[in-house]
Amino acid sequence: MKIETGKGMMPLVAVVAIWSISAVVSLPGLAISPILDKLDTIFPHASELEVEMLESLPSMLIIPFMLLSGRWSVRGNKIRLLVLGTAIFLLSGVGMLLSRSLMELIILGGVMGIGAGIIIPLSTGFIVDYFTGDSRVKQLGISSAVNNLTLVLATSLVGILADMEWHFAFAVYLLPAVTLILVPALTHTKPSPEPPSGAQNRQSRLNGGVIVGLMLFYFAITYCSLVVTFNTSYLAAEVGMGSTKSGLIISLFFLAIMLPGFILNRIIALLGSATNLWSLVVMAVGLLIMSLSHPSLLTLSVGAMLTGLGYGVMQPIIYDKAATNAPPRLSTLALSIVMAVNYLAILLAPLILDLTNMLFKHSSPTHAFLVNGIVTLLIALYTLFVYKRSRVLGSDD
Repeated sequence: MKIETGKGMMPLVAVVAIWSISAVVSLPGLAISPILDKLDTIFPHASELEVEMLESLPSMLIIPFMLLSGRWSVRGNKIRLLVLGTAIFLLSGVGMLLSRSLMELIILGGVMGIGAGIIIPLSTGFIVDYFTGDSRVKQLGISSAVNNLTLVLATSLVGILADMEWHFAFAVYLLPAVTLILVPALTHTKPSPEPPSGAQNRQSRLNGGVIVGLMLFYFAITYCSLVVTFNTSYLAAEVGMGSTKSGLIISLFFLAIMLPGFILNRIIALLGSATNLWSLVVMAVGLLIMSLSHPSLLTLSVGAMLTGLGYGVMQPIIYDKAATNAPPRLSTLALSIVMAVNYLAILLAPLILDLTNMLFKHSSPTHAFLVNGIVTLLIALYTLFVYKRSRVLGSDD
């Protein structure tokens, strides 16, 4: 079976190989999430600094190695980069599965961040290399969907495995083995050149203005949406809901991010250059619903899903715009620069949320949803006046 690329046809197995990269990049840090509350028991002598490093070190190393990977991709062999990054990721995962001390987990987590940083830009870079036009947009949507579906399934699996024995949670880090097995399918399938009429061929260098605009836009919507993952458990606890219900709400959020990826072309065909505008409105409404006083499971679930739907439409569009505002040889570099902002937002979001609470002298979880909802609504209002002539917020072509 073959898949249309916009440049011709491509074997399904090679497309699955690219999807498998998208599945892997959602995994770093995932396996430790269910054991964070048990670390005092598992490692009774662990310091607060060690616990913080266990959580933050992988993301801190992902960002510089994403940028290095993008740079290396300009002149280097992307298949070799993929093998190197995936092998580092897999070996560190095996090491964590066998680890016996917190320091070993910290070091291996950092090594995993290096491997993940190398392959994250390639997860979309290969899509840009092999696909163009509507086929590219479709595949970027599917890539986002695969990423978030893996996140939902792996989160559930990690919880089950951690309850059996905490080491077993790290078994999810063996998934990169699938990518390594499928690499030969990519090796034997060379990407066709970008058509002369393709958007990338209208670029002789990185379009710095658009790339910076995409970075700012991506950082803003990622930060605003992260309040769902960071604050939902506190909000649920405040109104007497248990961790099971807060976990359900967060899972619905990630499922909602996933869903638009399968029909992204239809959404863009319906909304046109106003796609980002409507997505921002949907996301803002979701956050504002979650900020209502005395929330119920229903209102929190609806709010989380609306937030996820809005974000899930915009994320792959941002990736496509990053690629089309760079010539083919620099597309992965452009993607690495823009995608790094996602991880920067993850690192800075807790600090910004705390700063916002201090600024407004308000620490209620509901308040964070209200502030982020208003910020998203203000971005939507600004978009309303500029999207028709903005290559960042409106149509790129």
